[in-house]
Amino acid sequence: MPRTNLWTRDQLLLALRLYMRLPFGKLHRLNPEIIELSKQIGRTPNAIAMKACNFANLDPALQARGIRGLPNLSNADRKIWMEFTNNTEALAAEAEEAASRILGLDEPSLPEFNYPVGITEVERTVRARRVQSFFRATILTTYDSTCALSGIANAELLTASHIIPWSESVERRADPRNGLCLNALLDRAFDRGLFAFDDNLRVVISSRLKNSLTDVRLLCSLDQIEGVALQVPIRFPPDLEAIRFHRTTVFQD
Repeated sequence: MPRTNLWTRDQLLLALRLYMRLPFGKLHRLNPEIIELSKQIGRTPNAIAMKACNFANLDPALQARGIRGLPNLSNADRKIWMEFTNNTEALAAEAEEAASRILGLDEPSLPEFNYPVGITEVERTVRARRVQSFFRATILTTYDSTCALSGIANAELLTASHIIPWSESVERRADPRNGLCLNALLDRAFDRGLFAFDDNLRVVISSRLKNSLTDVRLLCSLDQIEGVALQVPIRFPPDLEAIRFHRTTVFQD
């Protein structure tokens, strides 16, 4: 007998999107966000919680820590996770489009993107906003809305920083293993190559930054981060290959 009531692609995308936005300990049927999504896509809270736990079972970082989700994985679960792994940018854009179309969410408004002229450029900008919105939400959840170096926990002061820059890899623009949660000052310094991380994820300071700090009148976190270890999250720890790329390509020794 053929199976009925199979999950649609849109439903899978929205379940994966929610998984990225919820800490592992909140993947349960009583979570208000899971209940709300269940109403919007016609699935029970228990079904959505189970689907999210299926994704947890596919998450290698959780597996490495001995954390397991549910064992009843479907081929569709594996397929959507593999797509996410192979090209997070495409999956993120599709998931955010589904959220806008099905959930009625407004298109994300991010200050770092300006509206261009021409329909093709507008479409590119919408996609970029969607991808960046997916990436930011995932990174803030992954790092518990806390700067991984300074400990600042005010979301308004935090940035989802790309390790391999946005312009260098389309496929990794939404990859949470290509991201760090940093406060705005540290994000700008990291983006400009004024510090990097060694293979033990400890901060290496550029000589340019050291020289510029000699005349600083007010102490700031840049004075204090050399040798500090990054706080590594449970899910989606930073990819060492991305860390090395930044250190060898972006970092200004």
